[in-house]
Amino acid sequence: MNKTTIAIIIATLALGGIIWIARPNSPNTAASLSVPGNGVLSVKEADFDFGSISMAAGKVKHSFTMQNTGSDPVVIGKMYTSCMCTTAWLMKGGKQFGPYGMPGHSFTPKINESINPGEEATVEVVFDPAAHGPAGVGKIQRTVIIENNAGQNLEFGFSAFVTP
Repeated sequence: MNKTTIAIIIATLALGGIIWIARPNSPNTAASLSVPGNGVLSVKEADFDFGSISMAAGKVKHSFTMQNTGSDPVVIGKMYTSCMCTTAWLMKGGKQFGPYGMPGHSFTPKINESINPGEEATVEVVFDPAAHGPAGVGKIQRTVIIENNAGQNLEFGFSAFVTP
Protein backbone atom coordinates (compact mmCIF):
# COMPACT_ATOMS: atom_id res chain seq x y z
CA MET A 1 0.00 0.00 0.00
CA ASN A 2 1.15 3.48 -0.72
CA LYS A 3 1.12 6.41 1.72
CA THR A 4 -1.99 7.98 0.20
CA THR A 5 -4.06 4.81 0.70
CA ILE A 6 -2.91 4.49 4.31
CA ALA A 7 -3.71 8.16 4.99
CA ILE A 8 -7.22 7.74 3.53
CA ILE A 9 -7.87 4.67 5.69
CA ILE A 10 -6.66 6.42 8.85
CA ALA A 11 -8.73 9.55 8.09
CA THR A 12 -11.85 7.43 7.45
CA LEU A 13 -11.41 5.54 10.73
CA ALA A 14 -10.83 8.77 12.68
CA LEU A 15 -13.92 10.42 11.18
CA GLY A 16 -16.01 7.32 11.90
CA GLY A 17 -14.82 7.31 15.51
CA ILE A 18 -15.71 10.98 16.00
CA ILE A 19 -19.19 10.47 14.53
CA TRP A 20 -19.75 7.37 16.68
CA ILE A 21 -18.75 9.19 19.88
CA ALA A 22 -20.85 12.29 19.08
CA ARG A 23 -24.12 10.41 18.49
CA PRO A 24 -26.91 11.89 20.64
CA ASN A 25 -28.24 8.43 21.59
CA SER A 26 -24.85 6.91 22.23
CA PRO A 27 -24.89 3.75 24.38
CA ASN A 28 -21.89 5.18 26.25
CA THR A 29 -24.01 8.13 27.36
CA ALA A 30 -26.77 5.86 28.61
CA ALA A 31 -24.29 3.81 30.63
CA SER A 32 -22.73 6.87 32.24
CA LEU A 33 -26.13 8.22 33.25
CA SER A 34 -27.83 4.98 34.25
CA VAL A 35 -28.28 5.80 37.94
CA PRO A 36 -31.69 7.47 38.04
CA GLY A 37 -32.90 8.98 41.27
CA ASN A 38 -35.51 11.43 42.40
CA GLY A 39 -33.97 14.41 40.64
CA VAL A 40 -36.26 16.45 38.42
CA LEU A 41 -34.78 18.86 35.91
CA SER A 42 -37.18 21.56 34.74
CA VAL A 43 -36.86 24.75 32.79
CA LYS A 44 -38.66 27.89 33.91
CA GLU A 45 -39.41 29.02 30.34
CA ALA A 46 -39.87 26.21 27.80
CA ASP A 47 -40.43 28.44 24.76
CA PHE A 48 -39.14 31.88 23.87
CA ASP A 49 -40.22 33.98 20.89
CA PHE A 50 -37.67 36.44 19.49
CA GLY A 51 -40.41 37.95 17.32
CA SER A 52 -39.29 39.41 14.01
CA ILE A 53 -35.50 39.47 13.58
CA SER A 54 -33.34 40.54 10.66
CA MET A 55 -30.51 38.55 9.11
CA ALA A 56 -28.69 41.84 8.61
CA ALA A 57 -28.83 42.63 12.34
CA GLY A 58 -26.81 39.53 13.21
CA LYS A 59 -27.00 36.95 15.97
CA VAL A 60 -29.53 37.03 18.80
CA LYS A 61 -29.32 35.31 22.19
CA HIS A 62 -31.51 34.30 25.08
CA SER A 63 -30.83 32.66 28.44
CA PHE A 64 -32.95 29.82 29.81
CA THR A 65 -32.85 28.97 33.51
CA MET A 66 -33.29 25.37 34.61
CA GLN A 67 -33.52 23.98 38.11
CA ASN A 68 -33.38 20.64 39.85
CA THR A 69 -36.74 20.57 41.64
CA GLY A 70 -36.29 17.00 42.90
CA SER A 71 -34.61 15.51 45.95
CA ASP A 72 -31.55 13.91 44.27
CA PRO A 73 -28.77 15.37 42.11
CA VAL A 74 -29.29 15.35 38.33
CA VAL A 75 -26.31 14.69 36.08
CA ILE A 76 -26.23 16.56 32.77
CA GLY A 77 -24.77 14.14 30.23
CA LYS A 78 -24.86 15.97 26.90
CA MET A 79 -26.40 19.07 25.44
CA TYR A 80 -27.03 19.70 21.75
CA THR A 81 -29.18 21.77 19.41
CA SER A 82 -31.61 20.88 16.64
CA CYS A 83 -29.85 22.95 13.97
CA MET A 84 -26.38 24.14 13.01
CA CYS A 85 -27.59 27.76 13.21
CA THR A 86 -27.99 27.44 16.99
CA THR A 87 -25.26 27.22 19.62
CA ALA A 88 -25.70 26.69 23.37
CA TRP A 89 -23.53 27.10 26.47
CA LEU A 90 -24.22 25.72 29.95
CA MET A 91 -23.31 27.98 32.86
CA LYS A 92 -23.29 26.74 36.44
CA GLY A 93 -21.50 27.98 39.53
CA GLY A 94 -19.09 30.23 37.65
CA LYS A 95 -18.18 27.46 35.16
CA GLN A 96 -18.99 27.59 31.47
CA PHE A 97 -19.41 24.49 29.30
CA GLY A 98 -19.61 24.71 25.54
CA PRO A 99 -20.22 25.73 22.89
CA TYR A 100 -22.54 22.89 21.90
CA GLY A 101 -24.24 22.61 18.54
CA MET A 102 -25.99 20.14 16.29
CA PRO A 103 -24.71 16.53 16.36
CA GLY A 104 -22.97 15.67 13.12
CA HIS A 105 -22.00 19.30 12.51
CA SER A 106 -19.84 19.59 15.58
CA PHE A 107 -18.40 17.27 18.20
CA THR A 108 -20.81 16.76 21.12
CA PRO A 109 -18.67 15.99 24.17
CA LYS A 110 -20.05 14.73 27.46
CA ILE A 111 -20.60 17.33 30.16
CA ASN A 112 -21.20 15.09 33.23
CA GLU A 113 -22.00 18.06 35.48
CA SER A 114 -24.23 17.51 38.52
CA ILE A 115 -27.04 19.86 39.52
CA ASN A 116 -27.99 19.43 43.18
CA PRO A 117 -31.55 19.70 44.51
CA GLY A 118 -32.70 23.32 44.43
CA GLU A 119 -29.70 24.37 42.35
CA GLU A 120 -30.06 26.31 39.11
CA ALA A 121 -28.04 26.45 35.91
CA THR A 122 -28.37 28.68 32.87
CA VAL A 123 -28.29 27.75 29.21
CA GLU A 124 -27.37 30.62 26.91
CA VAL A 125 -28.60 30.04 23.37
CA VAL A 126 -27.30 31.97 20.36
CA PHE A 127 -29.16 31.89 17.04
CA ASP A 128 -27.54 33.06 13.79
CA PRO A 129 -30.37 34.03 11.40
CA ALA A 130 -27.92 34.31 8.50
CA ALA A 131 -26.65 30.71 8.85
CA HIS A 132 -29.04 29.38 6.20
CA GLY A 133 -28.46 32.21 3.75
CA PRO A 134 -31.17 34.00 1.77
CA ALA A 135 -33.41 30.91 1.78
CA GLY A 136 -33.61 30.99 5.60
CA VAL A 137 -36.34 33.63 5.87
CA GLY A 138 -39.70 33.08 7.49
CA LYS A 139 -40.88 31.35 10.67
CA ILE A 140 -38.29 29.13 12.42
CA GLN A 141 -38.35 26.94 15.52
CA ARG A 142 -35.24 25.49 17.15
CA THR A 143 -34.71 23.21 20.14
CA VAL A 144 -32.04 22.59 22.75
CA ILE A 145 -31.87 19.03 24.12
CA ILE A 146 -30.25 18.14 27.44
CA GLU A 147 -29.58 14.47 28.17
CA ASN A 148 -29.65 13.73 31.88
CA ASN A 149 -30.17 10.90 34.36
CA ALA A 150 -33.55 12.16 35.65
CA GLY A 151 -35.54 10.13 33.13
CA GLN A 152 -36.42 12.07 30.00
CA ASN A 153 -34.33 14.50 28.02
CA LEU A 154 -35.09 18.11 28.87
CA GLU A 155 -36.13 20.06 25.77
CA PHE A 156 -36.79 23.77 25.38
CA GLY A 157 -36.62 26.11 22.45
CA PHE A 158 -37.30 29.33 20.68
CA SER A 159 -38.98 30.68 17.60
CA ALA A 160 -38.54 33.72 15.42
CA PHE A 161 -39.67 35.24 12.17
CA VAL A 162 -36.53 35.84 10.11
CA THR A 163 -36.46 38.71 7.61
CA PRO A 164 -33.66 39.69 5.20
